[in-house]
This record gives sequence, C-alpha cells and structure tokens, in this order.
Amino acid sequence: MRLDMTSTQFTSRDNFLWTLVTASAPIVWGTTYVVTSQLLPAGFPFWSSVLRALPGGILGLLICRSLPKGVWIIRSAILSVLNIGIWFPLLFLAAYRLPGGIASVLAACQPLFVITFAWLLTAQSPTFWRIGWAVCGVFGIAIMVLAPGASLDWVGIAAGIVGTASMALGIVLTKRWGRPTDAFTWTSWLLSWSGLMLIPIAFLLEGNPPALTSTSLMGYLWLSLVGGLLTYWAWFSGLAKVSAVSAGFLPLLSPLVATLLGLVILGESLSTVQWLGFLLCLCTILLSQLQPSQFLSFLKFKDSSS
Repeated sequence: MRLDMTSTQFTSRDNFLWTLVTASAPIVWGTTYVVTSQLLPAGFPFWSSVLRALPGGILGLLICRSLPKGVWIIRSAILSVLNIGIWFPLLFLAAYRLPGGIASVLAACQPLFVITFAWLLTAQSPTFWRIGWAVCGVFGIAIMVLAPGASLDWVGIAAGIVGTASMALGIVLTKRWGRPTDAFTWTSWLLSWSGLMLIPIAFLLEGNPPALTSTSLMGYLWLSLVGGLLTYWAWFSGLAKVSAVSAGFLPLLSPLVATLLGLVILGESLSTVQWLGFLLCLCTILLSQLQPSQFLSFLKFKDSSS
C-alpha cells in the first residue's frame, strides 16, 4: 500500500502549502517538553526514545507491508540513526540535564548546521541572508528563554549539540539521497529501525523499561503516534518538496510552541524583552523562507499600494 502526500506539479502556491505541511511536524514536536515533564517518568531518555519510535514504526509497517531492499537497507538505517536514533535520546538527555533555556538555544543552532552541511555535501553555497537569519534565530531564542546564572552541564551541552547536528545532517542527506518509496512507508522504516537499534542501548544504560501507568501511556501514545508516525510522515513528505536550508529553519517553531504551552498549561510568564525574542524568532522563521528578491518585491508592493 502506498500512502503519499506528494504531487507531480509544483508551483509557488505548492511551495507555500508544502512548507505548512513540513512546519506541522516541529509544531507538534513543541509539545514534547510539556508531555515529558507532565506525563512521563523522569530519568529514562533511551526508553522514552524507544517508546516514541517503535510503536508508531511497527504500526506503519503493518499498514504499508513493505521493507527496504538493496542499498536502501543501509541508507534507511543511516538516515534513521541521524534523524531519529541519535536525535531522540540526546534530545531527552539534554532536556533532563540542562535548563530548558540552554537546551532550546542549542536546538536553535540547527539552521547553522544545516547551512554548513548543505554547503559541504550538496555544494549549496551559503548566503548572507540565510546565515543572518540563522544567527537572529539563535539570538531570539536566547533572549526568550535564557535565565541569568543558568548552570551549565557539559554532558547535557554535548548531547544538545550532537543531537542537533545529527538531525541537521539527516535533513541534508535525506535531500541528497531522496527516498525509494512513499513518505509513509519511509517514515515507518526509519521509526522501526531507530526503535530496534535503541532497545539494547536502553537495556544496557537504564535497565528494564519503566512501568506504564495510565498517565504515562497517554504521553507515550501521543509522542509515538502523533509526535512520531504522523508528524514524521508530514516532515518527510515536505522534505521532498522544500529545500534543506528552508526546512532547517522550521524546527525553531518547536521552542515557540513549547513556550506558548508553558504560558497556557504551566502558568509561566514572559517579560517584555522575552516577547521581543519570541517575535524575532517568529520573523526569522517567516523571512528565512523567502529569497532577498522576494522580500524586496514585497516591500515595493507595500510602498506602491500605500
């Protein structure tokens, strides 16, 4: 069975729509912090990663009934490790060991990693426009979430940097290699690969899996089915249509969503300066999707209509 969200025709309107589809993934990923802190047992980053990846992957395989063949056995395994297998546990590890602000700033460096890897692996020359907005994104997140005197844990920092770089490399290699099948099947392969590879590591480092409660079961179901299978289906569908660098800016939506959920659910608050950082990060995401010529055309249109 082939389940795909792709089209043979591609216009500027399609580009906008596919950007929205791709952006839906990091928007949902932004719920991870609230779900993890409120519903999941603490101290199990690897088991949390297994339970986030494997159930959705197996369900997807039962639906699509297809397995990788030939060179795609190795390629799907590599991309699974980069996009999910490294990213998931190191994301949880960084969240456990670092204040949320520092973890968010490290994750905000992803556009810079994507720009670098795209230049090294695909000869896509970096532009001052994109580099500038990438720096603005890091600055905006830093203003929004960094607290004075935040403690540094170097294991957590290393986990955040390696995890962010891993997903960035996964984005670029996914664009370079493409995929041999539809996005749903591809997502099922990668989630299953990563879940299976993480099981022995989880047993080695954390022992037996945590006991499931009704609360944690709800959290794992959300992260696995919605935050895993459905959102990665949307993510990989979109990656086939938008550029790697454009997609690399979209994960900045995750800390913005996490911040909004903190305001609504956890009763947190933002200062005026933090709201400015929030707006700067939002502008970074929007304007990084444009070329300078498109931005100038928009400004000229505004001038002529006023």
